[in-house]
Amino acid sequence: MKMNKVTKHKLPATHEEWLDNRLKGIGGSDAGSVLGMNKYKSAYALWCEKTGRIHKNIDNERMRFGRDAEAYVARRWEEETGKKCRKSGFSFQSVDHPFMLANVDRLVVGEDAGLEIKTTSEYNKDMYQKGNIPPQYYAQCMHYMAVTGLSKWYIAIYIPGVDLYCYEVIRSDEEINALIEAEEEFWNCVENDIEPPIDGSDSTAQAISELHPVENDEDNIVDLTPLQTELDALQMVKDKIKELQDIQKKHENEVKNYLGDSGIGTSDKFKVTWKTSVSNTFDTKEFRKDEPELYDQYLTQRKMRRFLVKEQ
Repeated sequence: MKMNKVTKHKLPATHEEWLDNRLKGIGGSDAGSVLGMNKYKSAYALWCEKTGRIHKNIDNERMRFGRDAEAYVARRWEEETGKKCRKSGFSFQSVDHPFMLANVDRLVVGEDAGLEIKTTSEYNKDMYQKGNIPPQYYAQCMHYMAVTGLSKWYIAIYIPGVDLYCYEVIRSDEEINALIEAEEEFWNCVENDIEPPIDGSDSTAQAISELHPVENDEDNIVDLTPLQTELDALQMVKDKIKELQDIQKKHENEVKNYLGDSGIGTSDKFKVTWKTSVSNTFDTKEFRKDEPELYDQYLTQRKMRRFLVKEQ
């Protein structure tokens, strides 16, 4: 097996130790976030975790199932491909770029390759049937090849009770060099406590809300003059959205009027439905009036900050 200059470390003894080790560098599952390819975690959110601003040592049933199913999926991959794989027994750390870490699922016997194992939901079936893989998985494989020096990485994606999807990612030194550069820039932000660029993802919004859950001083008014360009752009976007929403409603009303009492309409390109739906709602106002003590008993308080921009 050809290797880059790497340091081998014994695998963490516990899941908690594994989570703690992730804060010491950039792992394969972080690569997609660094590159902006992970819709579930932005570079900003990852930076908040790595710098200790947000603690995300979360474990849940889905993650537990993924770990427990790993051995089964590895066996299924061996059956499907006729290849053999084994656990490495070690995690790897790049000597040239010590912040780059790799805790690989499997190494492929007799090949200059590794194997990444994933379990996922049936909701993603259509994507995998078309031969597509999430970009963060691709970045993860490139990261592992960057650290280990291996030439190929296989991916086995298992949907319980549905199917096993097998892919392979070939090493690209050009892409690996770009990845190393991006990860080096990101880790410099972590080490020097430099805030990375803010993006428009839900992940970044969630991270900011976790960092600043409540306002501390209502009387402290911040001068936003330095952000006037951002505020002007925000207002312009809001005005454009309102304009587009009005246009959307106009076209919807045209189609509804043409449908009349019909519930379905079709054209060469579209199918439109306008059907009656029935929903039951709980009348909290009446319940509070009739059963005030019971209402208060089940009342829960949830705090959240409402963001509002008004032109003065």
